[in-house]
Amino acid sequence: MTATIDRPAAIPATAPGVDSVRRVRLGLRRRTIMVSLAFAAVLIGLFLAALVIGDFPLTVKQVIYSLTGRGTRASDFIVYELRLPRAVTGIAVGACFGLSGAIFQSMMRNPLASPDIIGITAGASAAAVVAILMLGLGGFAVSAFSFVGALVTALLIYALAWRQGVAGYRLILVGIGIGAMMAAVIDYLMTRASVWDAQVALQWLTGSLNGTSDTTMRTLLTLMVVLVPLTLWARSALSGLQLGDDTAAGLGVRVERSRLLLVVFGVGLASIATAAAGPIGFVAFLSGPIARRLTHGTGIALVPAALVGSLVVLSADFVGQHLLPVQLPVGILTACIGAPYLLYLLVVSNKIGQGG
Repeated sequence: MTATIDRPAAIPATAPGVDSVRRVRLGLRRRTIMVSLAFAAVLIGLFLAALVIGDFPLTVKQVIYSLTGRGTRASDFIVYELRLPRAVTGIAVGACFGLSGAIFQSMMRNPLASPDIIGITAGASAAAVVAILMLGLGGFAVSAFSFVGALVTALLIYALAWRQGVAGYRLILVGIGIGAMMAAVIDYLMTRASVWDAQVALQWLTGSLNGTSDTTMRTLLTLMVVLVPLTLWARSALSGLQLGDDTAAGLGVRVERSRLLLVVFGVGLASIATAAAGPIGFVAFLSGPIARRLTHGTGIALVPAALVGSLVVLSADFVGQHLLPVQLPVGILTACIGAPYLLYLLVVSNKIGQGG
């Protein structure tokens, strides 16, 4: 009598769990694309409104004619000299702040870890105030000082927060302390300056697009052409770091080298934006969380965060120019939005036991 051995049933090529995960990922990817397209559509509409509306209104047809080289001398002057540099700079500044905030928040796995909260933009501001009030510089020199100040401040924060690695809350606390020191430096210099010089510095510190020129726009876009592709290239390392150092190392990510590289990219984006328009507060802080909430994702959401940052800056500038009884710099309006959100975030984090 021959014994028969039952063969195990064939294992399906794709298990139900794998299919479920794949469907969820596909759904999130589709939602991210749809939300990004919606952001882009709103941004284009707001951009056209910024070119059309003003003290000398233009029609959409006149704007299109000017942009395609068929405009009149008057419409070309209004578009190219007055409105286009301001609108494009606002979009670019917002995108840089949004990307920078998303990098730091994802890398440190903490929504408080944005350049404007942890003192990096304060370092850029302090360097710019030194250039304006002590050295009497202006224009591109102030932007260069701002860039160097942000980079030096970020490296100082990183070095002081280092303890066999960099933990999120340690970096945030060190950054807040360094930011307070930079604010003290700014206050001291402002009290020693003449009224006129202090007014110039205060206008820059508020964060505004009023002084935007064609040179500012071109310089910012040139630097973005270098930094933005590098940031997107490093997104895989950022995705790994978001899972934690041990998991990232297990996935083959060189943790400290990748983190330092991402810090340089994030600081670079924040500093060129600050150099172009001043330290516009809370844009970097708001963009990433808004993007992740609207895309229903927990990932890095770099492109949606950049689009949200552009929308925040351009819409705040539009409101400050045209929809209020008095004209207000963009930095005041973003602070009015961001400060309540920061308080809300602190209250929520304390309720769930993460407030420290």
